Amino acid sequence: MNLIKKSIYLALGSICMFTVAFAQGGRPTVKKADPRKEGDGPYPQLIIRGVTIINSTGAPPMGPADIVVENNRITAIRTVGSPGLPVEANRRPQLKAGGKELWAEGMYILPGFIDMHGHIGGADKGADADYVFKLWMAHGVTTVREPGSMNGLDWVLEEKQKSLKNEITAPRIFAYTVFGQGSTAPIYTGEQARQWVRENAKKGADGIKFFGASPEVMSNALDENKKLGLRSMAHHAQTDVGRWNAMNSAKSGLTSLEHWYGLPESMFDDKTVQHYSPDYNYQNEQDRFSEAGTLWKQAATPGSETWNKIMNELIRLDFTLDPTLNIYEANRDLMRARTAEWHNTYTMPKLWEFYAPNWNSHGSYWHSWGTEQELNWKENYKLWMQFLNEFKNKGGRVTVGTDAGFIYELYGFAYIRELELLREAGFHPLEVIKSATLNGAQALGMEKDLGSIEIGKLADFVIVDQNPLKNFQVLYGTGAISLGADNKPKRVGGVKYTIKDGIVYDAKKLLQEVKEMVDQEKAKTGYVIKQPGF
Repeated sequence: MNLIKKSIYLALGSICMFTVAFAQGGRPTVKKADPRKEGDGPYPQLIIRGVTIINSTGAPPMGPADIVVENNRITAIRTVGSPGLPVEANRRPQLKAGGKELWAEGMYILPGFIDMHGHIGGADKGADADYVFKLWMAHGVTTVREPGSMNGLDWVLEEKQKSLKNEITAPRIFAYTVFGQGSTAPIYTGEQARQWVRENAKKGADGIKFFGASPEVMSNALDENKKLGLRSMAHHAQTDVGRWNAMNSAKSGLTSLEHWYGLPESMFDDKTVQHYSPDYNYQNEQDRFSEAGTLWKQAATPGSETWNKIMNELIRLDFTLDPTLNIYEANRDLMRARTAEWHNTYTMPKLWEFYAPNWNSHGSYWHSWGTEQELNWKENYKLWMQFLNEFKNKGGRVTVGTDAGFIYELYGFAYIRELELLREAGFHPLEVIKSATLNGAQALGMEKDLGSIEIGKLADFVIVDQNPLKNFQVLYGTGAISLGADNKPKRVGGVKYTIKDGIVYDAKKLLQEVKEMVDQEKAKTGYVIKQPGF
């Protein structure tokens, strides 16, 4: 287990170490999701009545409207009046025999959310599939791209099929494998890379996640994957980014960039490698992540010829940026991340321990983290966000992914935080929703079925009784704070219904089930969440 973690997480990009670990048989043992007990439907016909539609197409909100679903496809969208006036009954679609009406007057409906970077838990975190899936679904996430299938591809493909059949309460899953996974020997030639890619496709993977390798291996693997019609994602680890950066990958057929590693390196004007301090050691994650916080200011300045050249080329290549802003937010404000209000109620004890400062757990690099590191990362975010906003404005595709389960980011809650951070980057709220839905569907090649509320598409929706365009915090499971007329604070919002494949889930009940899982785990040992060092 320790070998697996170090191979996958600490030595990212070292194909040799990764393949040796799997050859020796180590593999996490995450509990599969239990059979579905939750959710109503599907119905031969479902009519959602009286909602205001917040779509992903650039259209402004519209309502009240009735939405008709038949056989898991949207068959009609009909406006039924004007705001503040009684609904015009003669405009309403008729309910058929065996149909179901979901009355949602005054509520808001959005396309189902897509998390483009969602790991299905891990045994070392005490985060089994049921726990993770319900946290996602409770926050409106109906589709997840699983980056790496680190519980084993067969395991993930089995969960994927159960989800497609709605035998479990879970988002639909797109399974990507880490390049080299399952190989019994190091991959170091172009032909070996092509052969592994062909075998990966035969196994049923939807794509590949890369961490980096030699130019020969990367170029051949990406080319073969593209020929097979599969998609790809990459976290360009520092172990290989000096000779193969994000621009090299994009030109060779990579379809999306995770986080931002490899992007500033492709914009170096006065150097070829990151300015590493003399005593830097990549295996020391404090070194790795603290110095990564200076990368954007080492790159070309905003608006410069190099900055614009790289941006324009990525857009020309129809490249996708999946920034996962939330996963590094603790780097700029560790106390905020540690004290998020949901941890006490919804974070599993083992996961809380995993987050704490630790030499072995990936992302637990708070060995000596303070003011200087946070200031560097605040500046890093300003430049990173500026690039994202300009990229979007010029027509580039930005998606929403979380990478939750690390660095004090909790599944589901992290997704809503990512929406807030894109808003901070300068995205209009409607542009944020587009990133969370239609852009993700396009990046997955699923835009004909997912990503917007349009006739012919699958019935994936998020329904909330507050307007998220005014305040994305109303989408958190814990809701948003509002002061009532009685001068007392109250909680409003929280996703009310998550609808996936026409099945209606009570999002608040799903979250209550998560709370009960956590309570049961705490009761076993009397565990109390405490801040590190106390």
